[in-house]
Order: sequence, then structure tokens, then C-alpha cells
Amino acid sequence: MPTNVLYRTNATATGGRVGHAATPDGNLKVSLTRPKELGGDGAPGTNPEQLFAAGYAACFLSSMQFVATQGGPKVPADTTVKATVGIGPRAEGGFGLEVGLAVLLPGLAKADAETLVQKAHQICPYSNATRNSLDVRVDIVATQ
Repeated sequence: MPTNVLYRTNATATGGRVGHAATPDGNLKVSLTRPKELGGDGAPGTNPEQLFAAGYAACFLSSMQFVATQGGPKVPADTTVKATVGIGPRAEGGFGLEVGLAVLLPGLAKADAETLVQKAHQICPYSNATRNSLDVRVDIVATQ
């Protein structure tokens, strides 16, 4: 299905998992390091999985807010989404990712929270990009 693109951005990485990444506008400039679990030395820096987790969490919360503007349940101001990204070797070869989203919707009725999260998962660009290619679990961790 084609996408009517309203915004584009880019980032350039050098050095792979042990290097740097930046956007041309300078708003994102990070040193990249390999996690110890993947053979890294523990040097300060971030890694692609952390960047993906931050992006997915923010995008999913924004998707819930959009659902609310379309007549869905109101999103409490103190709502949080915690994205956990795992990486490891696949049985078929290469590496794969898994994602867990823990959604905290304080004060929202459980049925409303479930409706909100389900609708957000259907419209979130990250969810759409990963659907049928990654194991993504979405859990509501607290409500009313």
C-alpha cells in the first residue's frame, strides 16, 4: 500500500556499531558502541536497539494520542510507553529483533485502555513496519 509521505529525514552512520551517527541538522549526534552482550567493551555510547526502542515508544504514545483525537479514550497526561528491544541470532541464520511495549495508562478503565492500545497498534507506523516481521508484544501494565 503506497504512503503519502509528509515528512522525510535521514541520518548517516560511520563505523557501524562502533562509530557515530548523526542527522544533517545536528539535532541527533551519537557515539555508537557495541553492547557487552554482543562482544562490546562497555565504552560509553548508545546502540541501534536503544535508538529503535526510543523511537518506537515515542511513536506508539503519539499514536494513542491520535486515536484519542478521533473519538477514542482520552490519554492520561502521565501515560508512558516503555519499549524493550532484544537482539540475537535467528535459527534461520543472521540476527533478529523482538519488541515488547509496556503501556502505563494510569486512571484509565481497563476496557478503554485495551481499546486505545489496540487501535494505536493498528495505526502506529512502527507497528505497521514491523507487523509480520518481528515478534511485538504489547502489554498494558496498569490502569484504573
